[in-house]
Amino acid sequence: MDEQPLLLLTNDDGYLAPNLRALREALSSWAQVVVVAPESEQSATSHALTLHRPLRLRRAEEGVWALDGTPADCVYVGLHSPRKPLSRRPDLVVSGLNHGLNLGADVFYSGTVGGAREGALRGIPALACSASSESDRPAAAAFASRVARAFLEVARQPRGPRRPLLFNLNIPPGAGPWALRSTVLGSRLYADQVIHAKDPRGRDYLWIGGAPERHESLPGTDTEAHEQGHASLTPLLLDLSLPSDAPLALHIAEHLP
Repeated sequence: MDEQPLLLLTNDDGYLAPNLRALREALSSWAQVVVVAPESEQSATSHALTLHRPLRLRRAEEGVWALDGTPADCVYVGLHSPRKPLSRRPDLVVSGLNHGLNLGADVFYSGTVGGAREGALRGIPALACSASSESDRPAAAAFASRVARAFLEVARQPRGPRRPLLFNLNIPPGAGPWALRSTVLGSRLYADQVIHAKDPRGRDYLWIGGAPERHESLPGTDTEAHEQGHASLTPLLLDLSLPSDAPLALHIAEHLP
């Protein structure tokens, strides 16, 4: 790379999250990094955008901006705000390093993935990075930085029809070294449970969640890679349409009452 790349870094754990700080430091060894990240934790916000209240953006420190919104808000504002956190269009959007894994169907709920997806929707290569809560932080950040650098080098190479690139990286426990596998989404199963209880004032409340998740180690999946102690890199689609089921949609249309 002739000029130093410009990276937009966000997350869903907040701009003060230790993993984001560690990843920023690792990325800064080879790129210019600008952080636009949430003021507070925004886990499981998926791709939500804040449309019904004003957003407030503040410069927390040199190269770090905090926004009271979601990760997708952060990327959108980082790219389009008149206050110009970025000096130019970034070469890569990186989201993470998430405190915890985003495997299988987690990608539909994850604010980390949502932030990266917003960058990809704007035509910028984007990488969502997550690490096990039992990963060594400096080692995981250094590994995610290496993956981001290789990804950017590949994204800059001439290829066929241009399309947005979006990848999801998961780093297992330990301090590495980790092998990196190319994977598809696996199956991460959660208890279908809503806990009903009463607060100290006697009012009912509900809490989504329950027993810890479990994995199905299907061949070639990110969950299998995790179970075997490998990092996984999964390409994600932006086009959710399913051409193979188009005849079924037509059949339904023809049978409208």
